[in-house]
Amino acid sequence: MQNDTFTNPKMVKLARVLIIIVIVWIVADFFGIKPTSFFQPKVAIRPVTQPVGELGADERVNMEVFAQSSPSVTYITNKRFQRDFFSFNVMEIPQGTGSGFLWDSKGHIVTNFHVIYEADEIEVKLMDGKTYDATIVGADPDHDLAVLQINPANLNISPLMIGSSSDLRVGQKVLAIGNPFGLDSTLTTGIISALDRTIQSMTKRYIYDVVQTDAAINPGNSGGPLLDSFGRLIGVNTAIISPSGTYSGVGFAVPVDTVNRVVTKLINYGKVGRPGFGISIIPEHIMSRLGIEGVGILEVFKGSTAEEAGLREVKRLPNGQIEMGDIIIEVDGSKVSKSSDLVRIMDRHDVGDEVDIVIIRNGVRKSLRIAVQSIN
Repeated sequence: MQNDTFTNPKMVKLARVLIIIVIVWIVADFFGIKPTSFFQPKVAIRPVTQPVGELGADERVNMEVFAQSSPSVTYITNKRFQRDFFSFNVMEIPQGTGSGFLWDSKGHIVTNFHVIYEADEIEVKLMDGKTYDATIVGADPDHDLAVLQINPANLNISPLMIGSSSDLRVGQKVLAIGNPFGLDSTLTTGIISALDRTIQSMTKRYIYDVVQTDAAINPGNSGGPLLDSFGRLIGVNTAIISPSGTYSGVGFAVPVDTVNRVVTKLINYGKVGRPGFGISIIPEHIMSRLGIEGVGILEVFKGSTAEEAGLREVKRLPNGQIEMGDIIIEVDGSKVSKSSDLVRIMDRHDVGDEVDIVIIRNGVRKSLRIAVQSIN
């Protein structure tokens, strides 16, 4: 009977089928395929849950500002020419990237100076994918600002609206648009974390009245716009504080009032004259050692507005003694304790403006009116 079982064709066929199933099961398991999944019911696509109500007002504002402003934001590629070591052929090498934005209908693009620094060629890409070769109109390294220009024909893009940085408030909502890491037209939001910050430019000169924000700013955002909730420009994103070089919650923007003044000069003249009086000043450590507060005038340059106003410099008397010159203690009603105070106040003025200053001369307080000149 036992022999009949193993010789029965039906039983042999069944055994073969079972063996094949076991082998298939083992092979499928080896390749990570679960045979039981073939016998499970298929899952249907989940139905969409309809929203209850409308999107929040804040969300709608974000979307409207982005839709309105993003076409004006540009992606900037800084290229340098490099000669191949073996063939001596000249090649274009991308040196860096950043953001910018359309300033006016004439094709002027505003960005950071450090974005276009040492560029041999600059390429500007718009949101619609069009690319343009850009020329440098002017640059102001002291404020980390530069103006480029592209062919304005057939742009059909509205420039950003201009706001004011004089009435900004801590806690006010802001939006940053840029191209971080080369990702086109990225929107981040946040608030103004602080005002009147001071940062250093590439020239080591201080930029004053800077806007601090917690809106995420990463490499590639530099030169892009910082906007208020009306879509108006209130600053140009320029720097972050981060040991790793990526966003850590603290970003800075050059205030729009400074941007508006500097960009206008760059477009008109190609450069920005640094405002001053035509004087050199006594180093701060010497003033501190003498126990004198204010800015001491070391030298008055010939033909300067300081000379016209009658300011006095340090003099060596016939007996070998040193006679202290005038000491500036106040400009435009603001106290001047050190040289950085004077620079900050003068940075708000244009060449040709007249300012009221208060000096100490031989221990006597005296008021003067003096014109601002370019000291470049």
